[in-house]
Amino acid sequence: MRAGFIALAVAYVLSQFFRAFLAVLAPVLQTEIGAHANDLAFATGVWLAAFAALQLPVGYALDYLGPRRTSSGLILAAIGAAVFALAQGPATVTVAMALIGAGCAPALMVSLYIFARIYPPALFASLTGLLMGVSSIGNLAAATPMAWAASVFGWRACLWALAAGTTLTTLAIVAFVHDPERAAMSGENNGGFFALLRTPAILLLVPLTFVHYAPVAGIRGLWVGPYLADAFGLDAVGIGNVSLAMGIAMIAGSFVYGPLDRMLGTRKGALLGGNLALAAALLGLWAWPSAGLGLAVALLCAIGFFGSSYPLMIAYGRSFFPHHLAGRGVTFLNFVAMGGAGLAQIASGWLYGMTGNPAAPAAPHAMVFLFFGVLVLAGCGIYAFTGDRLD
Repeated sequence: MRAGFIALAVAYVLSQFFRAFLAVLAPVLQTEIGAHANDLAFATGVWLAAFAALQLPVGYALDYLGPRRTSSGLILAAIGAAVFALAQGPATVTVAMALIGAGCAPALMVSLYIFARIYPPALFASLTGLLMGVSSIGNLAAATPMAWAASVFGWRACLWALAAGTTLTTLAIVAFVHDPERAAMSGENNGGFFALLRTPAILLLVPLTFVHYAPVAGIRGLWVGPYLADAFGLDAVGIGNVSLAMGIAMIAGSFVYGPLDRMLGTRKGALLGGNLALAAALLGLWAWPSAGLGLAVALLCAIGFFGSSYPLMIAYGRSFFPHHLAGRGVTFLNFVAMGGAGLAQIASGWLYGMTGNPAAPAAPHAMVFLFFGVLVLAGCGIYAFTGDRLD
């Protein structure tokens, strides 16, 4: 199974890469195929929406088909990368990103399903944080390394290489991933699942789950590039370097959030405090979008660090789901998180397009930061009324 875990980790590395690489390609895509920032925001939102739309089917597939067959859907991402390599305009980029998002949909959930099935519940958050931290290599590769590779080999050649690598990873998953023993199924599975969705704790968690990932997905996935280019005149390599710093902060955040609930003795306090800090960093960028590159980089890194609470968020929700609903439970939460990120990203593109100001190029980006900050604050306000829960 060790080779299977490596293959699944590589799949999630690719997933992290594909959701973040447009930031450094934004300038060249605008020049070569006319894909502007709002076009790429829509394409990124479609990636997240396609990813989210398949989460519930992935959950059922995990419970009924097992992880090996479910994760083989990664081949769609390889097809999407090939379509992207052939793109001549924004519409093709959007189609390609939809295929890539659909293919990446099982990448994380398969590992979380295996964690939930074969390890003690108390280790779930730590294992999730570890996986996300390690797999954030993909986020780092989508920064300076991607900018360098695109400048040396061309972005189309890079996409062809990604298509080939994703195909090989899919073949490795089929060869090496083994399904754990299935949990006993009962006729009450569906009813029990929907009953859990009616519990107050889950309902109070859903809004924060819906918005907490949106800022880091939207900003690291795209807006960091146009923002730094418009406000500070950075080129692709400069954008890649800042994106790299933000990616490192995200890795650090994933590793810190994983065991934080057990260190502090409170899961609710860790989630609430971290997301309030995320909102503060977003509002800081809204208030001072062009005060200085150093401040902007510091706040972007803070967004990356405090915006990485996903492992703890999933662990909190997972604690309410029984063993036999592990697959559908975690994929439902991922559906909420990724669906919220996708919708917020599409909305941010519309907001950016409506608030363009040639005299103040940072102004539309400031409105995007305000939008994300208000979303997180609203989610925190609702989540504050829920109770604490530790496994």
